[in-house]
Parts: sequence; structure tokens; C-alpha cells
Amino acid sequence: MRTALIFGSLALGLSACAPSLRANLSVDYTRSNLIYSFQPDRGQGSSYFVGDTIRFQLATREAGYVTLVSLDPNGNSNVLVRNAYVNAGTTFFPRVQDGAASFSVAPPRGLQRVRAIFTRARPNLDLYFQGTYDQNRWNDATNNYVQSYNARDRDTQETLFYIR
Repeated sequence: MRTALIFGSLALGLSACAPSLRANLSVDYTRSNLIYSFQPDRGQGSSYFVGDTIRFQLATREAGYVTLVSLDPNGNSNVLVRNAYVNAGTTFFPRVQDGAASFSVAPPRGLQRVRAIFTRARPNLDLYFQGTYDQNRWNDATNNYVQSYNARDRDTQETLFYIR
């Protein structure tokens, strides 16, 4: 019994070190919970047609800086919003002050992923993407971007929707 308890405690402790998936399919690299909600305006996993407009609702526990990046069904990635300051609470993107009045859904059709990267301090780097990415390369690129920040000062969440 004692051995089982020791191994169980060890497994629980080690599981806190690895990236995990929250129930809302959000990527959680830091377990800091600075972002408590991130989803498209029609909800997680919803469908949009080419030409529809889309907004994203982001809710944070503290003020900080947000970068939104997308990964389309063909593996192309784009930075939608770069280093945007947000207050604690709910923010809707796009915002005119970030350079976009609206986001229009465009091909290719299929599963679209969008990742919100939050840091308490203003990022000293800009996140750029070139080429195509599979899920592992995209994870590596966004994870490398936040590694210079203390785990308590960053959070990453992912949402998804379908383009019809």
C-alpha cells in the first residue's frame, strides 16, 4: 500500500511538468491559469462559412500582452494579433486599436486552430511564422516563444473552429 502511494504521488508530480489538454481543448503549457477562457464568438468547435466574420473572446485574470496565432487546415500559420495589451477581464478580438476592424473567414476549408499567448510583461520578441507547420512544429514554435518568461507569468490557450 505504501509503495502504491509513493508511486501515485510521483506520477502526479511528474504529470504537472508536461503539457496537458484542458477540457475545453486548450493547450496548457504553464498551468498558471492566467487565461480562463478563449473561444470564437459562436463557441468552441463551431462552424463558419467562407466570408463570415469571426471574433474571439479572451478572458484573463490579470492585465498583460496577448498574441493570437492561427494554424489553418493546410498547416499555414499567421499572426492575427501581435503583443496587444489587455486589461484583466474579457476582451474581444479583433480590435481597431490592434490594426484590424474585423476578421473574415477564408479558405482553406477544414479545422482551424487559434492560439492565444499571454504574458504579464511586454514581449521583447515578435513571433513570426514562415512556411508550413505540423502540430508538433507549431507547438515547438509557440512554446519556444514563451520559454523566456517565468511559468507564472505566461499562459497559452488554444481554441478551434471549422471552416465550411
